Amino acid sequence: MTKRGVVPDVQSYNIMVNGLCKINMVDQALNLLEEMHHKNLVPDTIITYNTLIDGLCKLRRISCALKLLEKMQDEGYHPDVRTYNIMINGLCKEGLLHEALALLSKMEDNGYLPDAVTFETIIRALFKKDEHGLAEKVLREMLARGLLNR
Repeated sequence: MTKRGVVPDVQSYNIMVNGLCKINMVDQALNLLEEMHHKNLVPDTIITYNTLIDGLCKLRRISCALKLLEKMQDEGYHPDVRTYNIMINGLCKEGLLHEALALLSKMEDNGYLPDAVTFETIIRALFKKDEHGLAEKVLREMLARGLLNR
């Protein structure tokens, strides 16, 4: 782009980050994020971070995703429900249920209410790990919150 005299803006970088993550080129996408920072282009929304965190989770790079989540917060961005859902899903897929439940608790402590996606992700992971009693407890909580019709 720059060779042709076109200077990418934040939106251009977001598009490239998204495209790279979709084809599992997350390291290159992370490099673009660093490039943005060096050019004093700051992501204007949390979407860039959510895209990167999701890409890392899909590649089973949970520790990197958690570090990026922390970096995002250090830069003044606050995770939203989507961010938490991405991270909880990544943790659950790796069998890290206690970490997922801890993040769920942190989510609520930070003022974000879990949605049906959050609960469904955790319930499925609990059943997969034969934690039927805890899964039932989480399902009851979901029902009590009106997130599932009986």
